[in-house]
Amino acid sequence: MKIGFIGLGIMGRPMALNLIKGGHQVTVWARRTESMQPLLEAGATGAANPAEAARGNELVISMVADAPDVAEVMRGVASAGESGLVAVDMSTIAPAAARQIGADLAAAGIDFVDAPVSGGEVGAIAGTLSIMAGGSDAGFARAKPAFECMGKNIVHVGTSGAGQVTKAANQIVTGMGVLAVAEAFAFAAKNGVDAGKVREALLGGFAYSKILENHGQRMLDRNFKPGFKSWMHEKDLNIVMQTAHELGLCLPGSAATAQMFNAMVGSGLGEEDSIAVLKLLERLSGQA
Repeated sequence: MKIGFIGLGIMGRPMALNLIKGGHQVTVWARRTESMQPLLEAGATGAANPAEAARGNELVISMVADAPDVAEVMRGVASAGESGLVAVDMSTIAPAAARQIGADLAAAGIDFVDAPVSGGEVGAIAGTLSIMAGGSDAGFARAKPAFECMGKNIVHVGTSGAGQVTKAANQIVTGMGVLAVAEAFAFAAKNGVDAGKVREALLGGFAYSKILENHGQRMLDRNFKPGFKSWMHEKDLNIVMQTAHELGLCLPGSAATAQMFNAMVGSGLGEEDSIAVLKLLERLSGQA
């Protein structure tokens, strides 16, 4: 398949590489030309702008920071005039924004699929991302061969925007989960108990989770190298709260977690991994 790929950051670069490894012909574009170099060396073709990344391709994928960025690149994609193209956005944006972008692209004869991912940099590199898609049956079917190169758990959730609703739900669970593990470890340490032993005990009971297993070990190792930066989780939880306000929905746990990630960014931890919320708790508790 001929695929355009726009956005080559922490997530986008390995995702595009996996498309090349899967045998697809990939054209790439990124705002920073140096980000394109590893892909060009792997066999991709470079584009000068989003329109060129779309032109002559069957599928174009974006993986950028936020809704305004998605809207901007998709306007470029639409300007290519490729009627019948399927455009896929794998960024995390508000559901309402995804629906509006889908409507705008439909007017240009382009089918839009919102397909955010979970799994972080590790999943992007390994090609084991969880992909949650919203859009038409036909659009999802066209995109699925590409999804299979990048992910393992691929679910067509529903119509336009449903993928972003699912990702927002994912960020509620992961955000609160990371905070819960950090609080448990801070609690153990303040009581003079080995947090590593606490984790080992909790892994055998109902408290088990992938977050406790994987992120918990990284907290113990003090490995805060970003696979998913704190400012990104702040942005995602702000999407959750914005949507909740629009719906009149009470989400007290999400609200508290969002405030913790707001504080992380405000205290200079925004570029560190979201698990660095442990460091914030330690500062607040006099443990740092």
